[in-house]
Amino acid sequence: MKILVANIGSTSLKWRLFEFSNSAERLLHKGGFERVTDYSKAIEDCLVELKKANAIREESELNAVGFKTVIAKNVTGCVRLDERVLQAMADYNGLAPAHNPPYITGIKLFAQRVPQVPLIALFETAFHQFAPEASQRYAVPDEWLKIGVRRWGFHGASHKFVAERSAELLCRPDVAERARQLYVRGHDVKISGAPLRVISCHLGGSASVTGILNGASIGTSMGLSPQSGLPQNNRVGDLDSEALPYVVKTLGISVEEAQKQLTTRSGLLGLSGVSNDVRDIKSAADKGDANAKLALDVFVASTRHWMGAYFLELNGADAIVFTAGTGENNAWARAAICANLGNLGIKLDPDKNNATRATEAIISAPDSAVKIFVIPTNEELVVAREAKRFLDAQKN
Repeated sequence: MKILVANIGSTSLKWRLFEFSNSAERLLHKGGFERVTDYSKAIEDCLVELKKANAIREESELNAVGFKTVIAKNVTGCVRLDERVLQAMADYNGLAPAHNPPYITGIKLFAQRVPQVPLIALFETAFHQFAPEASQRYAVPDEWLKIGVRRWGFHGASHKFVAERSAELLCRPDVAERARQLYVRGHDVKISGAPLRVISCHLGGSASVTGILNGASIGTSMGLSPQSGLPQNNRVGDLDSEALPYVVKTLGISVEEAQKQLTTRSGLLGLSGVSNDVRDIKSAADKGDANAKLALDVFVASTRHWMGAYFLELNGADAIVFTAGTGENNAWARAAICANLGNLGIKLDPDKNNATRATEAIISAPDSAVKIFVIPTNEELVVAREAKRFLDAQKN
């Protein structure tokens, strides 16, 4: 079985082609285009690249095209993409303006180009759908809930990968299997040992922290939209709801302009005044830029805040995992986040931490009660796996 995973951005198309056979899985091809202005041509060029690499001879060899979609009204999980689902995505364009519109466009173009190939979506909200209701609800009137105002959570594919892989590294095949089967069987897969508690820190241009119990999310820092939780690269993160009307009235700007500033000029960019890239901000901070240092301090403090929340909810932790661009590549960030937590049994090994960059490793000290891992995420593989499970379930 061959499954192509298409990652569609506002100006980019990236892909990975996976092959599944006899319980084995392998990456056949990967590639991508930046500064895309014509998605129809980009899709055609993607298929040409796959053929040039002998990954496929013709499009009919593809069993599915999978998409890491973000959010849709009243739809989550792993689903077949049809007009109903596309309309549900369009209904929530305002909650994910940088993600939903380009995905809808790309999905429709794929449907035109390979009409015989099933198109399957794995929504970023899916991993959090089994969390306790109390962690999903806002304290708002019921009519708000009925139109979808709740904590949906995002980065689901990444946190699910961490749930599976951390269980394997902690020698808990029962929990790894439960995490693998989560979208198919929910909580039905029983575990045979003590509860496994993991705090997953997906730290990148977009960031979130999730508490994971026995392979399933118990809550996450992101809420109704990707503009929540930790400060993002240029998105605000958490903000008092009264800030928006106050700024609109005081500065005399429109709601639309205020929203634009919150989603394009805030976050680490707004705090630092330097860049929305952590690497640039760290460079400026090292040269003495006070605002850049403040931006990093706020990011670290917010990460620790959410880690602490899930440490309490889980009654401790067996592992803390760092993943995504900032988490995988920046020893200074991991050190700052884990600093002075010895009384909680969280101790980093400085040498292991400094030696680890974009590779899987354990970076906790030998006497740390909590294991600390770096696990490079593989969201595309999760999408491909779930698309395969979806297709397999349709056959039975």
